[in-house]
Amino acid sequence: MMEFTPHSSPSNTGWIEVVAGCMFSGKTEELIRRLRRANIARLNVKVFKPKIDIRYSESEIVSHSEQSLPSILVDSPNEILTLSEEAQVVGIDEAQFFSNDLVEVCNKLANQGKRVIVAGLDQDYRGIPFEPMPQLLAIAEYITKTLAICVVCGNPADKTQRKVVSTERVLVGAADSYEARCRKCHYIPE
Repeated sequence: MMEFTPHSSPSNTGWIEVVAGCMFSGKTEELIRRLRRANIARLNVKVFKPKIDIRYSESEIVSHSEQSLPSILVDSPNEILTLSEEAQVVGIDEAQFFSNDLVEVCNKLANQGKRVIVAGLDQDYRGIPFEPMPQLLAIAEYITKTLAICVVCGNPADKTQRKVVSTERVLVGAADSYEARCRKCHYIPE
């Protein structure tokens, strides 16, 4: 089977790429890899992340493996439209922290001929699809599902296990609050 991968630059069209998976699966690493390649190709790249996510840095997207790339903090998806007018490639990290307006924004950007690369959690800590990722997955031309390694048994993991007590759907954290689990080892805290 031949694998199709996106080109480095749109040719008279734009498109949406989504990198989705659980925590510690390499989503941000993959986003950074693609954006660095676009930079090497001398494309105008703009990178965004939600203001809620300042775990590692306020001015960069940062992977759990400490790879980083400069980024712009935004409150809402509509700011991305305004701030990326000159961009040829738009990167968006932690998409699950944005409202569903992100779907329309990504469509508008792609319709303007931009390459839009979005990374985010596809499921919350309970294993429920995490908005707006399901809609982004539906409209994307390219989808990459990343898997982590289950910390309990070593199997491929696609679930995010919350380790702290909280019923809040959005709880920004890292290894202190979450770990990767497979389907068998994941449980929903009460």
